Amino acid sequence: MNSKSPILLFDSGVGGLTVLAELRKLLPKAPVIYAADMAGLPYGTKSEAEVAARVAGLLGRMAERYEPRLICIACNTASTIALGMVREVLETPIVGTVPAIKPAAAITETGTIGLLGTEATVRQQYVDDLEKRFAEGKKLLRYGANGLVALGERKLRGEEVTVDEVASAASGLVLQAGGENLDTVVLACTHFPLLEPELREAFGKDVKFVHGAQGIARRIDHLLTGQKFSRWSKSFAVTTGDLQDFERLSGAFEQYGINSLRRF
Repeated sequence: MNSKSPILLFDSGVGGLTVLAELRKLLPKAPVIYAADMAGLPYGTKSEAEVAARVAGLLGRMAERYEPRLICIACNTASTIALGMVREVLETPIVGTVPAIKPAAAITETGTIGLLGTEATVRQQYVDDLEKRFAEGKKLLRYGANGLVALGERKLRGEEVTVDEVASAASGLVLQAGGENLDTVVLACTHFPLLEPELREAFGKDVKFVHGAQGIARRIDHLLTGQKFSRWSKSFAVTTGDLQDFERLSGAFEQYGINSLRRF
């Protein structure tokens, strides 16, 4: 493995920064290319066919151009829909992002778990399978809160996001039958931990929140055990969308060692 080969971290937007934050704690010197498909955002409102075709096409081109040592799909929607397909067509090791139902089932005291994701994520068979494997005997309430994606993007741009806006976008979860017993919520979109302070205030102090960023970072670290990283290889971020708009996020990227933003 070339010591200059980067880790490619892919997301529909900037939610994957929650994964990058954890990855930097374990691999602070690793060169990372953060790829944001801003032109395709949001994925949660798209059909499965649209997401699969877009993700597979983009990752194929990015793998060819950047020759990454590992690809992380830091997006629950893309992972639950396209992970298998991408693994079939690319030889690069790929780590996906799946809803953290297993740890949530282990810590719930009431037996009622909430799943906050995009509409596309919460309806997937992949989620059904996770529920059967890890949450047998529990009650899983699902809600597609697409509005939280835009709120997370706004917050990272330094725009004001209120607790009322976040509460309104997520309220459909607790308004379901059995919602009054909810004590654990899975944040099944990498954008949603960006709003965890607002979500905590909206749901109350007795509700616990779980997401998979730490587990994903540990998995990447494990797969790259023993590999060397060049100190001269620089990290950068690319967008499929408007570069000028993307550059408004430069402050968010700088704290993770990414100072160059480019158009893909």
